Amino acid sequence: MDVRDRAAADLVTTSDRRAEGEGGTTGRCLVVVPVLPVSAKPSGSAAPVPVRGDDARLDEAIGLAKAIDLDIAAAMAVRIQKPRPATLLTTGKMREIGLIAEVETVDLVVVDGQLTPVQQRNLETEWGVKVLDRTGLILEIFGRRARTKEGRLQVELAHLNYQKSRLVRSWTHLERQRGGVGFLGGPGETQIEADRRQLQERVSRIERDLDQVRATRGLHRSGRKRVPFPVIALVGYTNAGKSTLFNRLTGADVMAKDLLFATLDPTLRTVRLPHGREVILSDTVGFISDLPTDLIAAFRATLEEVREAEIILHVRDMSDPSADVQAADVAAVLSALDIDVDHARERLIEVWNKIDLMDTGRVDALSERCGKLPEAERPVMVSAVTGQGLDALLAAIEARLSQRSIRADVTLPPEDGAGLAWLYRHCDVLSRSDDQTTGQIELELRVPPQRQDGFLERFPGAVLITPEVDEPSNDATVALDETLSV
Repeated sequence: MDVRDRAAADLVTTSDRRAEGEGGTTGRCLVVVPVLPVSAKPSGSAAPVPVRGDDARLDEAIGLAKAIDLDIAAAMAVRIQKPRPATLLTTGKMREIGLIAEVETVDLVVVDGQLTPVQQRNLETEWGVKVLDRTGLILEIFGRRARTKEGRLQVELAHLNYQKSRLVRSWTHLERQRGGVGFLGGPGETQIEADRRQLQERVSRIERDLDQVRATRGLHRSGRKRVPFPVIALVGYTNAGKSTLFNRLTGADVMAKDLLFATLDPTLRTVRLPHGREVILSDTVGFISDLPTDLIAAFRATLEEVREAEIILHVRDMSDPSADVQAADVAAVLSALDIDVDHARERLIEVWNKIDLMDTGRVDALSERCGKLPEAERPVMVSAVTGQGLDALLAAIEARLSQRSIRADVTLPPEDGAGLAWLYRHCDVLSRSDDQTTGQIELELRVPPQRQDGFLERFPGAVLITPEVDEPSNDATVALDETLSV
């Protein structure tokens, strides 16, 4: 068995063992959510201003375990005043959890937190069962959901980086007589070092493959820019309803279930806006709190679609009591992608989803909350399931895209069918009037910025009106004047 197989086997879940028919496994799982004081949380994972409640964290942890078909025997939140470096938990808590695991005959304990290799090994020794931390569990989910070659490469890269620090656990049966280098080292240490080298070689190969993926995606984006269709990227917390919204807007059949991380591989489809312009809608993997940094790095090639998008639709599940905390978690992941939410307001639209799951009073309160926000930051309330509010969403996307557009009047002779087709294909036709006597066609248009040079070259007789910006700044006015003078 090579190192890659050993690394994969080291994270095999209880349900996988059951599928293989191992004796003694039940597929039962105990979920433990450690609740640390804010001051005790690791650096880089500080809680956002709104704090997620213990019940919400427990529900999410259970949802993650169910996402890989584990049978939840019991679940509990455990308050920890002072984390132990060796075990995270106190001796008393470990014994209490061990007793529950024995009574419930579980095969796996999921600890919804980040465990060091030493902590994971010590807890497994104490409880006599497999222990999986939050990172390992998310990796298991991603490994199951990845369908494309790119997705599998990304998951494997994150998995191998996760395993590098845990290789010692695979070789505890070997003798480690003493440290040192060369022939002075014990056989166990020699094997570990060999495994680490093999892992690093595999990591390097995958990184080269993903570099090629990144280059290919860059070529695809360049091709779309030449067409060009604006890209609208869907982002949001996992299970916020992004894929359901994507399917509703595009007529696609992307997997959409009430399940965490139902979507992993990115999907792109075209959507036609109210005045005829086509855009590309991109569905992406859902975000989650404490998303492993290795996963963010591995999926960077995929998430570059978000960085390059003309508009980002932040889909939020407003029926969830933790909606504000989830929004802060999404902002943190976007920040890791070098997207500052506060500075990206001009291309970000919040979509408040799942209003069909709320009573009238709650919907009215949210509507009043929307009305108090500046128009440029006002969310759009929708139900991806029923379709309520989707017309308003498409109009909001079109309005945001139109902020840098110019307005123009064009008169075409009746024989210029090619010019008419070009305008319908590349511009928003706001109105049309056909002269019954001369056959001339008068059009009022909105020309997107990507098409303005081609439009002015093709229709030099067009009458330009005003930019579709309420109060442009001086810089914007100068830029517009320069555009019109070309």
